[in-house]
Amino acid sequence: MTSLFLAACRARPPPPTLLFSRSLSSLQASRLRVSFRPPPPTSVSSSPTLRVLFSQSRHISIGSVFSRSKPTSAPSPHVVVEISKLEAEADINRHDVGKQITLFQALVSTNFKQSYEVVISRWEKMCEFDPTSPLLHSSEAFRLYLICLVNTAQPGSVFPAIRRRDALLAANPAPTTVTESNNASPSETSQPLPATLSESQIIGQSVLAGAGQAGANGSFSHRLSTALESRGGPVDPIPVVIQQNKSWGQSLVRYVLGLLVGSFFFLVILSVFFENTGLMKVGPTKAQYEPTEGNLVKFGDVHGVDEAKEELQDVVEFLKDPSAFASLGGKLTKGVLLTGPPGTGKTMLARAVAGEAGVPFFFASGSDFEEMFVGVGAKRVRELFAAARKKDRAIIFIDELDAVGGKRSSRDQQYMKQTLNQLLVEMDGFQQAEGIIVIAATNFPESLDQALVRPGRFDRIIAVPLPDIRGRAQILQHHMKGVITAKGKPFLHSMSTLKYSRGALRASLVPTCRIWSSKGFPVQAAIQAAKEHASEVALKHLEWAKDRILMGAEGKSRFIDPKNKLATAYHEGGHALVALYTEGAMPLHKVTCLPRGHALGYTSFLPEGDQTSVSLKEYLARIDVSMGGRVAEELIYGSEHVTSGASSDIMAATSTARRMVTNWGFSKLGPVYYDIRDGNLSSRIKDTIEEEVTSLILAGQSRATTILSSRIEELHRLAHALVEHETLDSDEVKRVIKGEPIRSITQVLEDDLSQSTAKD
Repeated sequence: MTSLFLAACRARPPPPTLLFSRSLSSLQASRLRVSFRPPPPTSVSSSPTLRVLFSQSRHISIGSVFSRSKPTSAPSPHVVVEISKLEAEADINRHDVGKQITLFQALVSTNFKQSYEVVISRWEKMCEFDPTSPLLHSSEAFRLYLICLVNTAQPGSVFPAIRRRDALLAANPAPTTVTESNNASPSETSQPLPATLSESQIIGQSVLAGAGQAGANGSFSHRLSTALESRGGPVDPIPVVIQQNKSWGQSLVRYVLGLLVGSFFFLVILSVFFENTGLMKVGPTKAQYEPTEGNLVKFGDVHGVDEAKEELQDVVEFLKDPSAFASLGGKLTKGVLLTGPPGTGKTMLARAVAGEAGVPFFFASGSDFEEMFVGVGAKRVRELFAAARKKDRAIIFIDELDAVGGKRSSRDQQYMKQTLNQLLVEMDGFQQAEGIIVIAATNFPESLDQALVRPGRFDRIIAVPLPDIRGRAQILQHHMKGVITAKGKPFLHSMSTLKYSRGALRASLVPTCRIWSSKGFPVQAAIQAAKEHASEVALKHLEWAKDRILMGAEGKSRFIDPKNKLATAYHEGGHALVALYTEGAMPLHKVTCLPRGHALGYTSFLPEGDQTSVSLKEYLARIDVSMGGRVAEELIYGSEHVTSGASSDIMAATSTARRMVTNWGFSKLGPVYYDIRDGNLSSRIKDTIEEEVTSLILAGQSRATTILSSRIEELHRLAHALVEHETLDSDEVKRVIKGEPIRSITQVLEDDLSQSTAKD
């Protein structure tokens, strides 16, 4: 018996287990959830029936209101072996309805829960994976399946099973005859029901009636007929929803994302509400716009802009005594617009007006009014003017006015115009006697809206240009007050080199900035003199400071190959020689092959004074000097060895030539202005412009070649002198090209060391 039992256990591998989880719903239950779970691994191949009968691994987690007594004793080994044989035959003949029913009857006869579950598993596996099986059309097999459901406390699953079988039968019509074994007989316990009930419904009613499920309220047959007739037809189909189990991780992620998105929109709405209503501003809070406090600035601290100070003197007098103007019928402008390049002192002039008049100074930048929320800019404009009106007299200074007062367009969004519209209203909203003057500064006056510069608003426009040589001398003299210098030394020569410096007088400006403060000029010179242990700031220190600020720090520690250094010397020497021998060129100031900033070398020129206009001869000389470096390389090393170091020179020459043709009328096109960005220019005009530009550059290159070819020996002397001394001024360059000796680098170092030793 033991061997027979083990043989039955090794009959075949276990099939996967198919679980149907059913809810305890009413007769109208309409959801069926299906899940497939593979069988647990086992080391012994056995019959599924045997494993089910002798294991408690199957778990059905569905309760029921129906309770039945469950047998607790296992069937005898003889019964188990017999069932195993029947199961083997049923597995071999899967479409033999008789053998399948015989197995079902044998399992049900054991009156054992695990036997019922085997019947349920086999039937449901057949429905899921073999819906065309003849077993599906067997009423006896279906009745046994329903009995097993009821006996395993799952009566709520009877109606979903009925609907599922009817759906499968409709999808797979039965053949003309169904072969069953002698034991297969239709149910004799079924009672006649209306013809509208299907075979499955009749079987289900008989099984439930036999199980004593009829309720006390009304006939069970009537309630069953009503429930089954009301659902499942073409008018009212039964919805089936397959629910997918979601892990807790996915649910948590979805919850967190939804919470974050909702919190973001909530906070945005809340911040806009508080900003517009002012609920968060209750209690004593600091005002957003208050008078700017700091060092008092007067007109005496502003230099190099005398004309602008005279223009603003009327504003000072008005702020000091507005009644004097009103009594005589005079009216002063409401707004003053300061225009000019960056760093020319526009902000300091506005502060000087407030300092001279002794009135509060309110400062705001054009970008301060713009925010991510609509309407905030206009609100801040109102707050600024409201704070100014609280004072008797005040100055409102708006820097970078073009950021908020640009020209409006019909294509602009409405919210973009609100800030500008509010500014226009505020400037028209106060009277002259209030003593409030609006001063604004911009670098691009042509970009402002016309409504801002009309009479009654910013109708007084004051230009604040770069300082001329006299203005630069005044600025330098003002900042040299704290610098120790030798008496009687000519600093005016160094002042004239500040042609392109800005007149900004802020002490905190970084001295190495390209747009630099004149105050950084003497400070850098004093620092260099202190490093050299000098007793005073000399002219060479000022020259060093100018080069340090404009060109960058010296690259003395940078390693440069001697061949490259000599090539740089020839290049810079070409610029210098062409400048010396070209009529109309700027006077040479110094030339160096020492790297500074991003340049390997440079040649600087010093005009005799401020140039307000430039002639054709001077422009042609500029092109010649720009091409001198490339020509020198070509003469010494050949056309195949010309380097890319002349790229900036070619760019400068091309820019000058193009403006001569398109802007200044120095070409065969005549005195006509052409905007190269204008798309209406004809192709012929464009081609002519390019031809003229190329012709001017090639002509300049030819003239430079003529000069350097005739003075090739001078070029050699100058290049080798630059390699030795690294930097030469104009006088030293003239002596070198004449063959006159200058101090060697050894003598210069010895002189510096001797002076340092004497001071120590």
